[in-house]
Amino acid sequence: MKHIFQKGTDREAPVLLLLHGTGGTENDLIPLAELISPGSSVLSVRGNVLENGMPRFFRRLSEGIFDEEDLIFRTKELNDFLDQAAADYGFDRKQVVAVGYSNGANIAASLLFHYSDALRGAILHHPMVPRRGIELPDLAGVPIFIGAGSNDNMCPPNETRDLDGILTGAGAQVTVHWEAFGHQLTSSEVKAAGIWYQQNFA
Repeated sequence: MKHIFQKGTDREAPVLLLLHGTGGTENDLIPLAELISPGSSVLSVRGNVLENGMPRFFRRLSEGIFDEEDLIFRTKELNDFLDQAAADYGFDRKQVVAVGYSNGANIAASLLFHYSDALRGAILHHPMVPRRGIELPDLAGVPIFIGAGSNDNMCPPNETRDLDGILTGAGAQVTVHWEAFGHQLTSSEVKAAGIWYQQNFA
């Protein structure tokens, strides 16, 4: 997978896995990593799927309707890539915290839904429920931040509440941060994610 790896100054800090939104690139979220954990190594990945020329991490059938078969395939592809990247770059595979926005948050959530120990934690900006009606791995003690907008038409509030309930039901420690905005990523939401990260990982 096309990606950027930047070695950090703090070997004890988790590696930040950056996952962009639809139409983004591996460069988009690097400024977020510097705000959240300046000493962390960064692995920023570009999605392998194109939708009208825009990179994504998995296909969708229409807005809000995921291609579940492709989602499962692409989630495995990303998980396998993380295994390989850990070997190639010499970082601890069990010390990866995802930072995803929109489509990137959805694939990060899908990692949590499908693979135990895939992520040590996650910051999910405006995610949806990746799949329904499946049994999740044991996520006991996994800290997860969800950033949501009360006026988000792409990801309505009930979707956020459902995801919170599913992840909490699997044992995860979920913090939901609400903004009175839509699907955009605001500076106040990023700041809240940074504070949450310091409380859980610093």
